[in-house]
Amino acid sequence: MKRIVTMTAAAVLLGYISAGCATDSSVPSADGEWVTLLDGEDGLEQWNQLGDANWRAEDGAVMADAKTGTPAGFLVSPRAYDNFELQVEFWASDDANSGIYMRCADPQKMSDVTCYEANIFDQRPEAAYGTGAIVHHAAVDPMPKAGGKWNTMDIVADGPRLTVKLDGVQTATASDSSLASGPIALQYAAGVVKFRKVRIREIGEQQK
Repeated sequence: MKRIVTMTAAAVLLGYISAGCATDSSVPSADGEWVTLLDGEDGLEQWNQLGDANWRAEDGAVMADAKTGTPAGFLVSPRAYDNFELQVEFWASDDANSGIYMRCADPQKMSDVTCYEANIFDQRPEAAYGTGAIVHHAAVDPMPKAGGKWNTMDIVADGPRLTVKLDGVQTATASDSSLASGPIALQYAAGVVKFRKVRIREIGEQQK
């Protein structure tokens, strides 16, 4: 009798464990951990440089303040990303022309058409697509000013949904499915631009 009770208890325990394992495997995996792509001290060598901007690490940030020849210079991530949260700490002069490029179709040919661009450009002639906007996709009104101070830009790319926040305030949101995946790039086109920290967290797509 004792043996039968013991075997029954073992069978119940085994069934409980099996059921628990089956339940766990059916739960979607959690979003990824934050990964630092650039920290201002060490990380410039982890990016591919495109163009001739004078990128360098200085005073705890990666910065550029000059270029020759090409319209813009870029730091391009070596790998592609599709769905993610991206956080960028940056400083820009009042006359800076910069931006965060995402899901770029060609890592050798950067543009605000072949990539999504969260703009950093306080003096853009067409202010609707200046700082805080997603160029060609989501205008910003009124345009915030980023010049002369440290700022944090938070970007979410989740399927076709794109969202940009500047210093905690949402500035643009768009829905577009033309670019699904590609590298991230930091742009320098004019003025002075410094990037103190860039980190990314890959997420599971929530919206098809």
